[in-house]
This record gives sequence, structure tokens and C-alpha cells, in this order.
Amino acid sequence: MNDHIHSEGSAEEHDHGELGDAEYAEFMELAAEEGFDLEDVEGAIEAAGHGPLPVLAVVGRPNVGKSTLVNRIIGRREAVVEDKPGVTRDRVTYEAEWAGRRFKVVDTGGWEQDVLGIDASVAAQAEYAIEAADAVVFVVDAKVGATDTDEAVVRLLRKAGKPVVLCANKVDGPSGEADAAYLWSLGLGEPHPVSALHGRGTGDMLDAVLEALPEAPEQTFGGTGIGGPRRIALIGRPNVGKSSLLNKVAGEERVVVNEIAGTTRDPVDELIELGGVTWKFVDTAGIRKRVHLQQGADYYASLRTAAAVEKAEVAVILIDASESISVQDQRIVTMAVEAGRAMVIAYNKWDTLDEERRYYLEREIETEFGQVAWAPRVNVSARTGRHMEKLVPAIETALAGWETRVPTGRLNAFLGELVAAHPHPIRGGKQPRILFGTQAGTKPPRFVLFASGFIEAGYRRFIERRLREEFGFEGTPIHISVRVREKRGNKKK
Repeated sequence: MNDHIHSEGSAEEHDHGELGDAEYAEFMELAAEEGFDLEDVEGAIEAAGHGPLPVLAVVGRPNVGKSTLVNRIIGRREAVVEDKPGVTRDRVTYEAEWAGRRFKVVDTGGWEQDVLGIDASVAAQAEYAIEAADAVVFVVDAKVGATDTDEAVVRLLRKAGKPVVLCANKVDGPSGEADAAYLWSLGLGEPHPVSALHGRGTGDMLDAVLEALPEAPEQTFGGTGIGGPRRIALIGRPNVGKSSLLNKVAGEERVVVNEIAGTTRDPVDELIELGGVTWKFVDTAGIRKRVHLQQGADYYASLRTAAAVEKAEVAVILIDASESISVQDQRIVTMAVEAGRAMVIAYNKWDTLDEERRYYLEREIETEFGQVAWAPRVNVSARTGRHMEKLVPAIETALAGWETRVPTGRLNAFLGELVAAHPHPIRGGKQPRILFGTQAGTKPPRFVLFASGFIEAGYRRFIERRLREEFGFEGTPIHISVRVREKRGNKKK
């Protein structure tokens, strides 16, 4: 099988993921020989070849049923429904599918901060979520009607200028539809009567969501517009030195390090020249320190981080090297990996470490971050500027890995050798084999492998490890999906 290098244009024009016409035709011929259903193969390539998914934010005041609606949209009970202080919220973004289209959902839950007042709390959440979104579902309790807080969110939505679908929730029957009709007064268009709890009306609402969402996000990764700068999210838990680092690389006070109370603000992206190149640091200064704002701080941090990561191409994750790696650090790393962004890990305050702390830190990195050993690492000091010059090469390495594509012919030669040398363990008297595969997408690299039987998770991890050894992929997560040949289609020669 010959290698066929595609052009960027052909991938978009013919919708074969990142396979050029000749490469695609040859691949489909191979799939037919192996007895695969060609529609299934085509669907697998299309699914893996997608670019960044559009993002839908679900916003509204507390207790209107946002998390219940998110669970309904994603089709499983995953978002936390009981919003009370102390409820751990590991995730705020989920992947969903409706009518064959995939998109991401940002859940803004309902952390109610009495010390700030409901209005301030809702506004802060909505701001973070809208920042990341391509469209918004605004949830209102149809039984209660529009409140002053709802009106405040409407003003925020108008200012943001994003498409909005108005969800009139808690409409459990025809009698409640009159209540929903009153919400025309919000000026956001047609209210969609829904019962998130029972599923009533959610299909019609999701149809409206698909109309509001772009096929793909407006952002074009890689600055493919008119030489746009690459986008970097500087993320990490509060107080690890993000603002200090941004100021140091900018060479001036761009970000207020100790910001005083204030609820909403316009996000500002920073254009900064580093290593002779202009980069765009997306607004990730972290949680503004508000007096008395303790409960729910992790949740606000997650929303802020999610917004930053969705807007970026590469996540630079800042870790406080002087402290033990925390659960929150691990969550932030996981968030960047799940978002499919290129990644660099920067250990800050390196200049403060003694030999003992360095020894223990290395052990922590091995155990806590072993799954992202592929991420370039830099040891820096935001205070002194130590090793800042190493940041740009690490970012460039991660972006290069993120954009790497292996031609199908070369990939299959590699897979053939790998399977011959290290076959899958025999299970139930059978030995499943990887028959062939292709890399259908980049940013991050996405592979579809076709197999004769179920491939275990351990063997998939082995394949990923060997892919990295053979082709690099430094600084990027890799997505591998496996399609198994149906018995009825077994026409192998």
C-alpha cells in the first residue's frame, strides 16, 4: 500500500477526515477485502476525522434544572444534580450527540453563594461558560416565571452576542405551556417548553440547539486564517503563579496578581512576543480572590479552566513544585487531555526547592503524572524568570506532535510488524487481531483501528505506547477507537 500525502484542502472538500482521495479509495478497498461494512468504515473515519467540536453552555439561576437537563442531553446521569456546598464537581464539560451531530456541553450547575448574592454568583458562572461557548441554552423555571436574576443573565447573553436557545423547564404537561409562553417577554425568541426530568420536549429543543450551533467552531486551529497567533491557555489551580508567569513572559504588569472583589469582567486575551514569535495567551488568570468566597472555589476554577482550554490549542499547566501534587492538579491535567489539547507541564517555584523536595517531587511526578509522561516538562521560576527561554521550544514541540499525521501506508506497515511481533493475548480460545487502520484526524491525532475481535484496554495502551515510540507525538494526547468486524461481513480472502 503506497503512502499518499493529502493536502489540507482535500480533507475538508471530500470529508474523508484527513485522508486524501487516493488514500481514502485505497483504504476502502482494503476494508472491503477484509469483509467490513463500508458504511460503518466510512462512519468511523468521519467520526474520528472531526475537528474541534462546537460547545454548548447551559446557564441559568440555581434550582431551575440545569444539571438534570445536562444529564438528559448527554443521555446518562453524570452531572451532579444536588447542588450544595461540599459536592465535588470533577467535571464541567461532557460530550453529547443528537441527530448524528456531536458537540460538547458545559454544565454550570448551581453553586449559590449567599455571601455574594445569587445575582453575582449566577453572573460569574454564566460569564465563564459563555466565554467557551458557540451557543447557549438559557434555562428558566416556567412555573416561577422570569425573575430579576433571569433578567440579569439575559443582559449578559445579549452583551456576549452568542446564539441563545430559551428552555422553559418544568413544563410537565399541556397545562404548563401557558406558563412557558409568558417567557416571550424575555426577548430571546421562542421559549421551548421542556421537562428535563421526564424528557418531554427535549427533542424539539435539541433540534433548535443544532440550528444554533455552528457545524464546527469559528476558531480555526493553527492560525490558518491570516497568520493568526497560536493560542495558549496558561492553567493551574489558584495561587500557583499563573498571573506572575504571564507578567514575567510579557515583561510588564499585564495581569493584576491580587485582584479585589468584582463579579464579572470582559475577558482579555494577551498578545505576547516570545522567542521572536507572537502568541495569544487566552485569559486564564484564574479565580479572582473574593473575600469570603470559599465554598465552590474548585467549581469556579473548573469552569474558568474549561473556558480557557476550549479557546486554546495548547495548555501550559502550571504546578507549584514547592507543594505536593494535588488532586486538583490531576483534575486540571485530565481536563486538558480530555479536551484533546497539546500540553506542556511547567513546574513553578523551582528555585525554592532543596534536594529533599526535588527527590520527592520526582517520585510524585512518576506516580501521579505517569499517564502524561509524553508531555514536555519545564522547570521554571515566575519570580526570577529562570528557564523561561525553555517554554517556547516546549510549546512548539507539543504543537508539532499535536499536528503530526502518519500516512495510512506507513501506519499499516507499522501495525503489521507490531501485531506479528506482539500478538493480542488469546481470550476464550480466540486471538483477536488488528487488521489495518488509519489516522483520520489531527489536533489531536485520532486513529481508527479495524480488528477481527474485541481489543482489550491494556493492548490499546500498548499500541499507543508503541505509536509514540515510533512516530513521536510528544506533547499530545492520542485518541484510538477500534471497530470490530461483524461476523456476517466476514468475506476475507
